[in-house]
Amino acid sequence: MFGISRQAVYQSEKREQIRADELALIKPLILRVRRQMPRLGTRKLYYLLKVEFQKMGVKIGRDALFDYLRSESMLIKQKKNYTRTTDSRHWLKKHPNLMKDVTPVRPEQYFVSDITYIKSRERTHYLSLVTDAFSRKIMGYHLSDDMSAENVVKAMKMANKSRTTSSEVIHHSDRGLQYCSSLYQTQLKRSNALPSMTDGYDCYQNALAERINGILKEEFFINKCNTGKELRLLIQQSIKTYNNERPHLSLNYKTPNFIHNKKSGEASFTGLI
Repeated sequence: MFGISRQAVYQSEKREQIRADELALIKPLILRVRRQMPRLGTRKLYYLLKVEFQKMGVKIGRDALFDYLRSESMLIKQKKNYTRTTDSRHWLKKHPNLMKDVTPVRPEQYFVSDITYIKSRERTHYLSLVTDAFSRKIMGYHLSDDMSAENVVKAMKMANKSRTTSSEVIHHSDRGLQYCSSLYQTQLKRSNALPSMTDGYDCYQNALAERINGILKEEFFINKCNTGKELRLLIQQSIKTYNNERPHLSLNYKTPNFIHNKKSGEASFTGLI
């Protein structure tokens, strides 16, 4: 039929079946990773699993993995959601931007901080984060039911306890009331941290901190928790996974904790995440 022999058709169908059986072997591996990191992108997924694919004798490249996930309806769709949590219309002192056009060269040189909201079935909660700008490691966090300085500063206290050096660090944030408060500024002095803030309300000047927020919300906080207690446990587990197991494109597919604990000269990155 159409110049194609019956034998050729049978051989083609056999090859397709062999390939389907082969690809079926990798699905459990993908599901295993996705159980821990439900919205991990395909490039990072391929990096984590390519050695296991090779051990199983499955020949599949990154593009072929994209095609397979698409055929299985397992590709991750990006979410777009943004709610403003910054109020910079206040009389408290705002500090200059010390991170403008700067590239960090070592861990604990720059910290970036931000606040994001997360909803449980009980209410809206607020997650404060302090992240190392070089290693992308989340150094401190705190979940609360409001955005008061008394709660937000707890993330910085945790970050200070998590440090491995005592050198001065620049703490960069937006110009929110919490970060400008005397309570937060006093904690920065105690932590040997120099304040740095965005120029007005410009989210791009604190893009890294907001990107970390996005990663947690898009890749880890998928399902709404029933209570704040459940949410706190989810956040604790998610940040542990983020710091220790999630590879970053910006870190040449290394994890934040790995980069944070290496010597500064041994790590390089691209600026992507």
